[in-house]
Amino acid sequence: QVAMLAPTTILTQQHYHTLSERFSPYPIQVGLLNRFRTETERREIHKRLATGELDVIVGTQAVLSKAIKFRDLGLLVVDEEQRFGVKQKEAIKALKTEVDVLTLTATPIPRTLYMSLSGIREMSLIATPPPSRRPIQTHLAPYDLEVVRTAIRQELDRGGQVFYVVPRIEGIDELADTLQTMVPGARIAIAHGQMDASELESIMLTFSAAQFDILVCTTIIESGLDIPRVNTILIEDAQRFGLGQLYQLRGRVGRAGIQAHAWLFYPKQNKLSDAARQRLRAIQEFAQLGSGYQLAVRDMEIRGSGDVLGTEQSGQMEAIGFDLYAEMLEEAIREIKGQEIPKVEDTQIDLSLTAFIPADYIGDLDQKMSAYRSVASANTSADLQQIRADWCDRYGPIPLPAEQLIRIVELKQIAKQIGFSRIKPENKQHIVLETPMEEPAWNLLQANLPEHLRSRFVYSKGKVTIRGMAVLTAQKQLDNLIDWLGKMQGALPEAIF
Repeated sequence: QVAMLAPTTILTQQHYHTLSERFSPYPIQVGLLNRFRTETERREIHKRLATGELDVIVGTQAVLSKAIKFRDLGLLVVDEEQRFGVKQKEAIKALKTEVDVLTLTATPIPRTLYMSLSGIREMSLIATPPPSRRPIQTHLAPYDLEVVRTAIRQELDRGGQVFYVVPRIEGIDELADTLQTMVPGARIAIAHGQMDASELESIMLTFSAAQFDILVCTTIIESGLDIPRVNTILIEDAQRFGLGQLYQLRGRVGRAGIQAHAWLFYPKQNKLSDAARQRLRAIQEFAQLGSGYQLAVRDMEIRGSGDVLGTEQSGQMEAIGFDLYAEMLEEAIREIKGQEIPKVEDTQIDLSLTAFIPADYIGDLDQKMSAYRSVASANTSADLQQIRADWCDRYGPIPLPAEQLIRIVELKQIAKQIGFSRIKPENKQHIVLETPMEEPAWNLLQANLPEHLRSRFVYSKGKVTIRGMAVLTAQKQLDNLIDWLGKMQGALPEAIF
């Protein structure tokens, strides 16, 4: 069985009609569960789900009710995932441990986005827009009645419909009267979440059938609504909305290949907060199709990424910085997983190599010290590549001793990440890698080496001996170590209990 969860009754109605139509040629039974259903209808749906007569159920949070028993639930689809809170998502997890979960959203909340970036959850991006879809022209302006009248008039003159969105129910009737005065002859309807269920359903159906020209509404239209004739949206007090909300609201227009317009108004007299100004600037900047992912990343930068294992959906990441936060999170995940790869503070390299910056390459003492510091502070292979490029550009081709200095730091980076604390020659025959790691972790790392190399590595408590290295030059030893340990890096995510 499949359960499809959506945040609003209007969206569930839309999904129900779409699924019923698409599955009509097949023996698949689709049901709907929301507040438009009577108590008798609900009991009947509960019964059919328990017996397995109903294959697909579409609904709001009522789908998560403990009263519902599925005969064999296999897939849960969550539409507009950003509209559900952490506690509701925990209820989703509790439904059944073996249920596959597919969540859909154009604008993931920071917490969900970071869970995918850190590898806790998987994410796929659909970046190709539907055929003939055009980017929505986004206009940001102080509130002006004449601009409002002109925007509405232009849309009605080309035979379209208009959404007029406000952040609150209070004063919505007075606003509708004002619009009626401004645009005589326009047919205006009002929709918000406190209306009677049957009345709201009737208004939405008649608006979808083009019997009204303007729908004055709250964010009830935010989630997934698809009315192709609506191609202008006006949002009053846009600074009150979140970035994800603005993106979703803007996405309600421009769904029929016609050039759509989104007007975002803010009060003339009010001074906007920094966060509100950043949100409005971002929604105007990311106007191209498929920009929801970039917007979600910007939202994460503005609000912080939240608690991955807690209930906060946004957080105070700026207090410690993104890089440190990511590092702390990675350490915590490894600890929870039982990471066997030990963390070493530094790796000592004792190979017989000449590694320094010659005086005839960088003569100025201050510049030479700066060059040494840049190599010592490099954290990644990309950093070292940049240092190479900078030296070549400034001082010319890199001499062998300076190149070997960079290569030794590259080896140190790899060895430190794997968990080797020292690399040194032993008995003029072998190279020894000292490590606090246990044998199970070593076996996983060694398995990443080609077959012909595995026999050269011998593990014994506290050290790994690489046999037969004495016949090689020190430079060749260095090259081989970087190559072989680099191959081991691929096994790091698997090196857990």
